[in-house]
Amino acid sequence: MALDFLILYEHVVREYESITLLGEELRRRGYSCEIRQLLDRKKLKYFTYKKPKVLVASNMYDNEGINSHVYNNVGKLDRVVNLHWEQMLSDTQEAEDWFNFKENAKQCVQTCWGERTRERLLAHGVPSCNAPVTGAVMMDFLRPEFTGYYKDKQTLCKEYGLDGEKPLWLYISSFGYASMKEDEVRELSEMAGTDFTEFAKVNRESMAETLGWFDRLLTAHPEIQLVYRRHPSEWNSESLHALERKHPGFHVLFAEGVKQWITAADTICIWMSTAIAEVYFAGKGCHILRPGPIPHEFDPVIYLGADYLTSYEELERAAGGGEAAFPIHAEVIEGYFDNAEEPAYRRMADLLEDVYKNPPRGLPFGDGYTPKFNWLKFFALIGVHIFYALGFDPIRLKKIAPGFAGFASRIYGYVEKAHISKTQAEEMRRKIRPFVEQIAKEREAEE
Repeated sequence: MALDFLILYEHVVREYESITLLGEELRRRGYSCEIRQLLDRKKLKYFTYKKPKVLVASNMYDNEGINSHVYNNVGKLDRVVNLHWEQMLSDTQEAEDWFNFKENAKQCVQTCWGERTRERLLAHGVPSCNAPVTGAVMMDFLRPEFTGYYKDKQTLCKEYGLDGEKPLWLYISSFGYASMKEDEVRELSEMAGTDFTEFAKVNRESMAETLGWFDRLLTAHPEIQLVYRRHPSEWNSESLHALERKHPGFHVLFAEGVKQWITAADTICIWMSTAIAEVYFAGKGCHILRPGPIPHEFDPVIYLGADYLTSYEELERAAGGGEAAFPIHAEVIEGYFDNAEEPAYRRMADLLEDVYKNPPRGLPFGDGYTPKFNWLKFFALIGVHIFYALGFDPIRLKKIAPGFAGFASRIYGYVEKAHISKTQAEEMRRKIRPFVEQIAKEREAEE
């Protein structure tokens, strides 16, 4: 029996909660829906008897994206919807082909969180029917309809060994490039056609300076509990471990979604994360910490004209200055994140239902694209998942086969970071389902 919808995700923390919400709404409407990670083992059933009618991808920039997300997971398929998780860009990135879609990716449905993104895609040749505004699903959890979804501060602090009576600070990190090796930065630069060398340097320098600020802050204010929230692409580092050892109030935590910490925190600090929009929808203020300038070609346009803290002294004053204001104008946020009356997950489900029921809006596998199955990746993923099931990091083989060990260990690391157990996934579904059902009842009563 064919599958109606297959949703692929890349980062579990960034995406899984939102696609679970979307999946529950699709199931409520009577559709079959499954969720898989992009680096899961490729399975024959998704190419044959369980081939999905619609594939929902996490990103889709060019023909290589179609190859990776569609063809290598389900074979040829013309009903493809991209959730388009990377919509907050710099002004330079907004002008580049890479981020505006090229080749046959324009034949896929590219969802837009807000009107500003839709206007940009249309200006770069994406057909109007393939650039619908749906809103951002991850913001739905901060709507009044989801009141009670997140734990309160006391409950959250108790669960993670924090003191609920002390000030809870949250730092939302974006230092994903700080932990990348030079060869990884070079490889990414070649793939994207943009040199990330300088940006990686800014990541490392800004991270070091920011941690220095936190060292001074926690020395002066030992009562503060500061939760450092890593970016999904960021790895733990010795500098973070050193600060944890030095200050009992410094905690590097990756458990729970960032919105959970946002709703519980008393004070929020951020560098350049797009999660600042979630802070806005949560009705909270925050401080933007900028120890040094970010090259404009990498700084999200949403931060243009924002208020920054650029020195430790400003951070120290902010620590005693009461509740923070929101540092970006509301019209800027809502231009990129449509704040409609209907929740985004229901609007997204409407879109997917329309794609499912009607002829394809484009032909991704038409002229201009030649599919190519990646057999190396196919077999590599089988091996890496066997290693992962055994808890054996291939890097331990570096003395025997250094090239293989390094390659396999990198994939192993990505698989490990993106893993969510069946129990965790089911618990998330059980938590979300009552809200989906209740909202559906309320909407039906209003009609």
